[in-house]
Amino acid sequence: MSKEKTHILLIADFNIENLSGLFNNDEVHPQIKATAAPFDQAAQILMDDSHECWKSIPEYALVWTTPDKVSPAFAQLKQFETTTIEKIKSDIDQLAKQLIKASTRVKALFVATWTIPPMEQGLGMLDLKSDAGVRRALQIMNSKIIELLNEQKNIFVLDSSKWIGKVGSKAISPKLWYLGKIPFANEVFLESLYDIKAAINGIEGKSKKLIVVDLDNTLWGGIVGDIGWENIRLGGHDPVGEAFKDFQQDLKALTNRGILLGIVSKNEEKTALEAIEKHPEMILHSDNFAGWKINWNDKAQNLADLVSELNLGMDSVVFIDDNPVERDRVRESFPEVLVPEMPEDKLLFPSVLKSLRCFDNPVISDEDRIRTEKYRAEQKRKTSRAKVDSIDDWLKSLETVVTVEPLFPVNLERTAQLLNKTNQMNLSTRRMTADALKMWSENKNHEFWTFRVADKFGDSGLVGILSLEFAKENAAIVDFVLSCRVMGRKVEETMAHLAIMRAKKNRATEVTAKLIPTERNSPCLKFWQNSGFQCGNDTNLFKWEVSKTYELPGSIKLIFKSEL
Repeated sequence: MSKEKTHILLIADFNIENLSGLFNNDEVHPQIKATAAPFDQAAQILMDDSHECWKSIPEYALVWTTPDKVSPAFAQLKQFETTTIEKIKSDIDQLAKQLIKASTRVKALFVATWTIPPMEQGLGMLDLKSDAGVRRALQIMNSKIIELLNEQKNIFVLDSSKWIGKVGSKAISPKLWYLGKIPFANEVFLESLYDIKAAINGIEGKSKKLIVVDLDNTLWGGIVGDIGWENIRLGGHDPVGEAFKDFQQDLKALTNRGILLGIVSKNEEKTALEAIEKHPEMILHSDNFAGWKINWNDKAQNLADLVSELNLGMDSVVFIDDNPVERDRVRESFPEVLVPEMPEDKLLFPSVLKSLRCFDNPVISDEDRIRTEKYRAEQKRKTSRAKVDSIDDWLKSLETVVTVEPLFPVNLERTAQLLNKTNQMNLSTRRMTADALKMWSENKNHEFWTFRVADKFGDSGLVGILSLEFAKENAAIVDFVLSCRVMGRKVEETMAHLAIMRAKKNRATEVTAKLIPTERNSPCLKFWQNSGFQCGNDTNLFKWEVSKTYELPGSIKLIFKSEL
């Protein structure tokens, strides 16, 4: 298996080889090596730790079963034999235990919901009313498995009815079942593939983080510089205006999930911002945008400048523009940017946005919901930087407070999210689930600390991670992670200061930091090269003798939330 490929195990009680083939031949990132488990052995594989399937150590697994096989009581009900809903629930209880057991072997386990072919009539008008109704029982089964798995951090239930609905009447073919025990058309498997890949991207911290939009004929109808903000098409009793308003509403909804918004538009900035602030039907206002470039310059260059200012990578961007020429310009300049093909019909804009699969995340935290506010605060910091002569004076003027606290249940999810998403200031770039992180931190030879940063412009939240592993007289820094939002504000030096403090407390004589280079963590290397730590023949290994003091930066006030 290629090291570049992620391994997923496909477990089903039907022939799932077609999905395995689609995974293995799909070139869209992430590239996946799929292995189909033996046909119709789902329960045995889930329960047996020593089964041959698990020996290849898959990182992910998909469990896709049929309701008749997982619940004998449901199979009886389909034949209109006497059974009870309680017996069906009991069958689902047993399956949930098997799934939870299997989830300990993988980074994440995906479970497809159950469906029945639309041509099956069941009890007709009584199918959702009677205790013997097939669809009523199926809804109860799906609700039950969702409820039982909801608290499992690395199990994600995926809605297979969505995949079938997108394909339509050709999703299920009785002939495929009788000829090859294949319940779904390849188009259904493709829809599942797209959702699973999006989920894996999210878990691996590779989901999109920023949507950059054009303005004229993208956020509203018409060219504001020609017709004035009073006459643009937005809201009102106008189908196109309603579509643009819904489009804005959907963009704003994404900000509540932690997705940032930006503007790149060829326009007069004053004219454009006037429309954004004054039009009564405008859903989005300047405070909803993390930044913008509104001028007559090349859009690709403006996009690059905006992304750089926000300390993001181009691979985190979605670019939306009604103009096909501008879309092609960005695609050619930055292949890593997702550029959806927008239809000429503006009434379809909201549906295109809603169909994007690139924003999946395994958890949505309170930190995510206020991300735009934090970026706007960062813009204020940059403005204040321009008003002082020296970097030291600017840092002192920020009145930065760094609060250190251990790993608690209340900050576990945010910490895992930061660990898995941060690439630039990340020493080892290791990725761990929240449960694995908690288990690692509980080892008696390990210490794990989180860092919150606030200043006079606002609270940046939990943005830093430091973990240490003690062995004899050595304290090895394992994780040194810092959000790009606070890089260069002496938080890095504060974290190094704490590492030396903890090493001294634990009677270590030396602190080491071993950087594992990646394509994106060169800022971390640069910090360590200028940190004062010594570097020998191994240019990625940095050392500090604990007998020497590592000073806390004078611009930082350090607070410990619990006893160290």
